[in-house]
Amino acid sequence: MATHKVTLGDRITELRKQKGWSQGDLAKKVGVSYTQMSRYEMGGVQPPANTLKKLADVLDTTVDYLVSGDKDEKVKASLKDAELLQQFKAVEQFADDDKTVIKKLIDAFIVKKQLQQMASYFGIKIPQLAKDPPISMTSPNKNSQMY
Repeated sequence: MATHKVTLGDRITELRKQKGWSQGDLAKKVGVSYTQMSRYEMGGVQPPANTLKKLADVLDTTVDYLVSGDKDEKVKASLKDAELLQQFKAVEQFADDDKTVIKKLIDAFIVKKQLQQMASYFGIKIPQLAKDPPISMTSPNKNSQMY
């Protein structure tokens, strides 16, 4: 059984669908005809360099990802903070349990920020119990700080 090689057209189609756009929607955003966009997705025509750049920008990815499927380049393009990218790469090497803890911490922080934004939008004052105290990393067996 032959395996299907993922093409430029496949990647364009996948990213377009992730955004919930039709071919016509994407064509308008890029400045090409619906017919031309269909040709790009079907693989009948290779987009010129300037159109590839517009596609990458509109689809929030890189030309490298569209052409070669290089996901590291896609991540680098979407995550501008180099230090944060390095931290995520380090966390990726952790045990699954540790990754779960970090994901929960990030989720909790995001929810906190969203609630603050919603409260601010609706003019609700949220009393602060404490000014985000510093996190103390202690060893489970000792009371001394690890960091």
